Amino acid sequence: MAPPILKLDDIFLSFGGTPLLAGAALQVEPGDKICLVGRNGSGKSTLLKIAAGMVEAQSGEVFRHPASTVRYLEQAPDFAGYATVQAYAEAGLGPGDDPYRVTYLLSHLGLTGEENPQDLSGGEARRAALARVMAPEPDILLLDEPTNHLDLPTIEWLEGELQKTRSALVLISHDRRFLEKVSTATVWLDRGTSRRLDRGFGHFEAWRDQVLEAEELEQHKLGKAIEREEHWLRYGVTARRKRNMRRLGALQDLRSQYRGHKGPQGTVQATVSDAQESGKLVIEADKITKAYGERIIVAPFSIRVHRGDCIGLVGPNGAGKTTLLKMLTGQIEPDTGTVKLGTNLEIATLDQKREDLNPEDTLAHYLTDGRGENLLVNGEQRHVTGYMKEFLFQPEQARTPIKNLSGGERARLMLARILSRPTNLLILDEPTNDLDIETLDLLQEIVAGFPGTVILVSHDRDFLDRTVTSTIAPANPEEPDGRWIEYAGGYSDMMVQRKGALEEKKKAEKADKARAAPAASAEAPKAAKGKLSFKQKFALENLPKEMEKIELQVGKHEAEMADPNLFAKNPNRFAALAAEMEKLRGSLEKMEQEWLELEMLREELEG
Repeated sequence: MAPPILKLDDIFLSFGGTPLLAGAALQVEPGDKICLVGRNGSGKSTLLKIAAGMVEAQSGEVFRHPASTVRYLEQAPDFAGYATVQAYAEAGLGPGDDPYRVTYLLSHLGLTGEENPQDLSGGEARRAALARVMAPEPDILLLDEPTNHLDLPTIEWLEGELQKTRSALVLISHDRRFLEKVSTATVWLDRGTSRRLDRGFGHFEAWRDQVLEAEELEQHKLGKAIEREEHWLRYGVTARRKRNMRRLGALQDLRSQYRGHKGPQGTVQATVSDAQESGKLVIEADKITKAYGERIIVAPFSIRVHRGDCIGLVGPNGAGKTTLLKMLTGQIEPDTGTVKLGTNLEIATLDQKREDLNPEDTLAHYLTDGRGENLLVNGEQRHVTGYMKEFLFQPEQARTPIKNLSGGERARLMLARILSRPTNLLILDEPTNDLDIETLDLLQEIVAGFPGTVILVSHDRDFLDRTVTSTIAPANPEEPDGRWIEYAGGYSDMMVQRKGALEEKKKAEKADKARAAPAASAEAPKAAKGKLSFKQKFALENLPKEMEKIELQVGKHEAEMADPNLFAKNPNRFAALAAEMEKLRGSLEKMEQEWLELEMLREELEG
């Protein structure tokens, strides 16, 4: 077992009141890929900052190997003194680091490097910071929500980069699919302390539930033990004659332990306020288009949205998802075509930029629209502090300005406001940004069980798979050209259908080439006459067997490369397997082409 290059032990930190961290620990060894999970406000980001040396713990041990390099992904990077994004990213390099890495990373993150840092959006600033910390390939890479504001192709590219990086990783993310693919160990931060599972995030939730069940059982046993001791004190013969002070003291300790136990943080409890049922046809778009100058955002597109549908929009940043969404909901007029909205629509919108929030507003003022202390939820008067508690806000936060909330708390606050109002059409633009996994679970349940209609834009593959009934995506995701296609099912269903369509297209192209070959040789009747040569017949019979052997080899290599620890343990083996896989697939494609051409020739000769 390799010695740790980073170790935090018995970390304590409090800002007054209940300690944020009370005995938390984190140990990182070379090659580790650890995901740090826990509720919003549990101290994940703070623990990461302590690991990076940006925050000092009030007590506990912090060890960083003197020879190791550490990079931390900043949420609000400081661009002061940098004329371009390229200069900012290159400033993160150390002596001997390859400057080409910066150019490579920026291009894959959708930046040229020539941008003025002062003109960047929040998402672009996050991408620039990501390039800066990844470029030097440090010994330890600390990433706090690296996928926020990234589109799906970039998230999938980032997964591949992090899977093969030599850096040890500690990362925080709400994206389940991303955590499952990247992590090999999980640290759960809960009520100030931490627990470690030496398996990836895919195994975390089942393990967490077992831990909480065991904890609940222990509390039940402790309660029964207290009952037995209290019975002895009241009715024991010895106790009536003479108090046993030692046993009485032990009982007091048990009571203190029982009362002092702090259960897991509660879950958000919420339902959508009922609205009048909308018409059966919610939206009908007929051949709508949109262009800005010469750039086509939406080519002729038609869709009928019915009551109860849940539709997801996916695609690269800049493809036009939000524009299409606003056209479908009547916020933007199409250049050509028509959009008809159904009857009795009550629309509620969660905007990805959180523009509906006034940072100077208090939580109570925002939830009640400044109409006192109560709000109407499902026809029932509710006190604002009681309603806030359902979304994990404390009563004392009622007078807190919104500007003091974290990103996750702001998202939760907007969700609380939306769900308090009657609605039958939910519009969710990037609803999963900054939400913790438990709140994501709640949102998923709300969307899946919503009796009305939902249209959402998201880059969260797991969330899409669990909620939507159909997915709208660009016809050409690599180079969006305004054409959009609706696929049945979620993101994974869309990928299967897209892959199937691509394979059918390739087969058709191969068949066309095979048909063209005999036609091109029509001028040589001798060659097109008679039957296959012995060599051609032998190839036609044996190529399928050879292809089957190669497919078996590919399957074995894929199984070996699926081991998440392979790259860390044996990078040379990983590279050799990847090269061999590429070679085998190339051979397989050539064999398939040759067999198809021979089969077409045989049919031509026999026909």
